[in-house]
Amino acid sequence: MAEMMKSGQLFGVNDLRCVELAIPDRRDGEVLVKTSMASICGSDLHQVCHGAGIMYPTPCPHGYPGHEAIGEIVDAGDSEFAAGTKVLCFPSVPKAECFSEYQRIDPKYLLRLPETQVTPGELLMAQQLGTVVFAMRQRPVDVVGRTVLIIGQGSAGLFWSFLLKRQGAARIIVADVVPERLAVSQAYGADVVVNAGDDDLGEVVRDLTGPGADFVIEAVGRKEVLNQTIELVRPDGDLMWFGLPDNDDDVPISYAKFFRKRLTANSTYGAQEEADGVSFQAALDLISNGAIDVSPLLSHVYPIDDITTAIAVANEPLAEGALKVSLSF
Repeated sequence: MAEMMKSGQLFGVNDLRCVELAIPDRRDGEVLVKTSMASICGSDLHQVCHGAGIMYPTPCPHGYPGHEAIGEIVDAGDSEFAAGTKVLCFPSVPKAECFSEYQRIDPKYLLRLPETQVTPGELLMAQQLGTVVFAMRQRPVDVVGRTVLIIGQGSAGLFWSFLLKRQGAARIIVADVVPERLAVSQAYGADVVVNAGDDDLGEVVRDLTGPGADFVIEAVGRKEVLNQTIELVRPDGDLMWFGLPDNDDDVPISYAKFFRKRLTANSTYGAQEEADGVSFQAALDLISNGAIDVSPLLSHVYPIDDITTAIAVANEPLAEGALKVSLSF
């Protein structure tokens, strides 16, 4: 009888279940990893909860679309890794199986976990941090002495705050609607904290900056926030549209305002395909050497059996005060 494993499997919009399946055989050119933890990304929520960007007919392949995990190699195949090596997994989303107790993965999407006093769960946060490092490397903006506005203080928004403060931003304004996220924002570099559910963000930004912030980052992934970034950036300012859209529809923007303000907007995608996982390695180094404390982010960890609950909490973080929702195996 085949040995079984637990896995998340997407059967339809808002229908991600824990199922039992046979452990798959490793395919040529891949390794087999036993997953110890996985995290839920905002882009996962857009696919699971809104049906945006689903790449397969349902039911989708097991473990999809999870793409943030740590684990241990149990079958290294002909790769340079050895069985027993503990690794960070950052697979390309179309091939991702991170919501699964065992995952097949191309070794180019793996990095060895360093020897450190930092917990494995904290090292898992290097996947999300690495995507922000990648975005900053691909689309650099000079923030020295300038004012930055970051809309969204989930893990990505907090990492933007941390890294931009390190790069010399004079003032960082952050906004979110989850009090628990705002409560930790100052520890990551925020100078001004705005609860966008209680206060008028536009009024706060105008009072502090006059014409608007020099650099505005959208780290929410909601189409209605895109136009807000155009409103809140100064003329000749820069925008980073970092959050993946929550649906596949076209997003109307205030192009006349964008045009007349002479704005520059950027987005990034594909950190997983960067050669040698350079940005993810940089993120691992920051976490493992204690340059950044990510322990506050591990607010909610559910067993894989409760993946339906985990998705619901991640999608509506306000009710539970969730920062980052993860899965244990």
